[in-house]
Amino acid sequence: MFEEAQLYSPVTTGEDGTVTVHLSADHPGRNDPAYRERRNAIAAQALTWTAGETPPVIDYLDSEQEVWRTVQRELAIKHEKYACRAFRDAAHRLNLPQDRIPQLAEVTEALQPLTGFRYVPAAGIVPVKEFYGALADREFHSTQYIRHSSAPLYTPEPDLIHEVIGHGNLLADPQFAEINRLAGEAARRSETDAGVQFVADVFWFTIEFGVVYEGDELCAYGAGILSSYGEIEEFRAMNIRPLDFHAMGTIDYDITHYQDTLFAAPSMEGLVQEVCGFFAGFDDDTPARLVAHAGTADDLAKPTTAPGLLPNSAITQYPTTPRTTASPDHTPTIRSRPG
Repeated sequence: MFEEAQLYSPVTTGEDGTVTVHLSADHPGRNDPAYRERRNAIAAQALTWTAGETPPVIDYLDSEQEVWRTVQRELAIKHEKYACRAFRDAAHRLNLPQDRIPQLAEVTEALQPLTGFRYVPAAGIVPVKEFYGALADREFHSTQYIRHSSAPLYTPEPDLIHEVIGHGNLLADPQFAEINRLAGEAARRSETDAGVQFVADVFWFTIEFGVVYEGDELCAYGAGILSSYGEIEEFRAMNIRPLDFHAMGTIDYDITHYQDTLFAAPSMEGLVQEVCGFFAGFDDDTPARLVAHAGTADDLAKPTTAPGLLPNSAITQYPTTPRTTASPDHTPTIRSRPG
């Protein structure tokens, strides 16, 4: 299963108050003392933050600014080719700076008038229920560090570039913001770890790695794809399956590799209705209903209407029948989740 701790480098505080970010052995900055010191300092600033305060202001280095400029320049080209229209339009409205790294307070200032979301700092790992539950309050926990300058187009963990270019642009769209909010409410409603985990796994295959058809063209909306210079070029060649929430919540996947199985919505309208419907109707019994009612035409979620969706549309009731998987000659290779 997806675990938040698998994504971020652990952060510890010693008895003397020293904050240490523990980079993995293959991290590009592992053997760079200056980078490690920098990561420790930025994490320490995040740990001093308390709710209601303005996020810490980071004095970014010239090398970090250059990484931001490089990624913004290169991804802008990819987004025009591969991102769904809603993402591109939202990015235009949010209008992130191209030539410098924005502070989290700046991101919030631009984002709140659009969808009400705000950014708050995270040193690294945020407990899974806290992270998803905060989305219900339109609050997004974001790291503030920048990937190592030796590999500007690669990061083994979510940095500010992923959090802001990937998620920030997505959150500037009212419909994607609503999906995030409903996912947060679903996690907050859940009273079991298994329930929260199921929400997190469906979130992974939608908000992080979701794809959608625009006419005959497959486009990306997932923040994980749209913030990855490499993966954005490869997603159309993956095993593409129709939306299937049971499969999303149970399939094995490896977060350290490109995702080889993706779930595509048939259209933007279908995406909003089905994914919002899933999160709006989710409770701890939903996974069992997905299994028990497989092969029937019964509805899996409680009847519900979620505000802020497409005009004059209620949440659609989604079918219990698992969608068709890959054809026999294209069986996906599923990697085990680490840890």
